[in-house]
Amino acid sequence: MKDPGIFYFSSTGNSLYIAKRLQRRLGGCVRYIPTYDGDGSEFARIVLVTPVYSFGMPSPVLDLLQRLVSDAPIVVVQNYGGWMGGADRLIYEYATAASLHVVSVYAMKMPENYTLFMSPPAFYRNRILKRADARIDRIAQDIAAERYRIPARKRTNERRYLINKANWHLIGDRLSATDQCVRCGKCVSICPARNIELRDDGKIVFGDACIACLGCFHRCPRHAIVYRNKDNKKRYVNPNVDEREIGADL
Repeated sequence: MKDPGIFYFSSTGNSLYIAKRLQRRLGGCVRYIPTYDGDGSEFARIVLVTPVYSFGMPSPVLDLLQRLVSDAPIVVVQNYGGWMGGADRLIYEYATAASLHVVSVYAMKMPENYTLFMSPPAFYRNRILKRADARIDRIAQDIAAERYRIPARKRTNERRYLINKANWHLIGDRLSATDQCVRCGKCVSICPARNIELRDDGKIVFGDACIACLGCFHRCPRHAIVYRNKDNKKRYVNPNVDEREIGADL
C-alpha cells in the first residue's frame, strides 16, 4: 500500500493522536484540514480522521469532502465521545454523494470534549485512553491489509445534525472571557473558524461563525473563556499529545 495522506480535524487532540499513531504504522504525511487548501489529488490514498459532531461531522470536514476531487481510495476513521448515532453511515453517504471513493469507515471511542454541561469522571476518561492504542493499531492493521468495512444501511440522524449545525454559531454568542484573561491571543490564533478577535481595547470578541469545536474553551491557559458566564473548570486536552502540535502538519 502506498503511503497515505492522513487528514485530521482536532480541537483538543483526540483526532491528532489517532492521526499520529496511524502515521507511525502506515507512513505518509499528516495534514490539518482547516489549513489545507488542496483537493487531495496529490495522494494515492487518503485517511480522514475526524470527530463526530452532533451525529455528523465538523464543518471543516464537510467542506473538505465537497472540495476533494481525488479518485483515490478514502478511509474514514471517526472518534466519538458519546453516541455515534449513525454518523458513520452519514459521512459515507455524504462522501459517496460527492463522488468520492470511500472504501471503509472505522469508529472508535475517545474521551468526550463537549463538556459545557457535564464531564465524564476522570477514571472513565483514563480507561478510554488506555484502550485507544490497541484500537488504533487494529485499524492500522486493517487498513494495511485492506480489510475494509462499509457501514451498513441504517437510519442516520441527518435532520438533527443539520439543525444542530445551523445553530453552532450560537455557541460563540454564549462564550465570553472573564477578567482572568491576560490577552495572550491564543484563542484567536487557534480558532479554525477565525471567529475570535482581540480588539485594540483588549477585549476578546466572539463572532457569529463558531463551529462548536470548543478549542478556545478547553485550551485557554487561564481557563478564562466561559460559557453563559459560568466558570466551568472541566477542560480537556488529550494528555498524550503535545498541544502545540494541534493544528499543525506533520
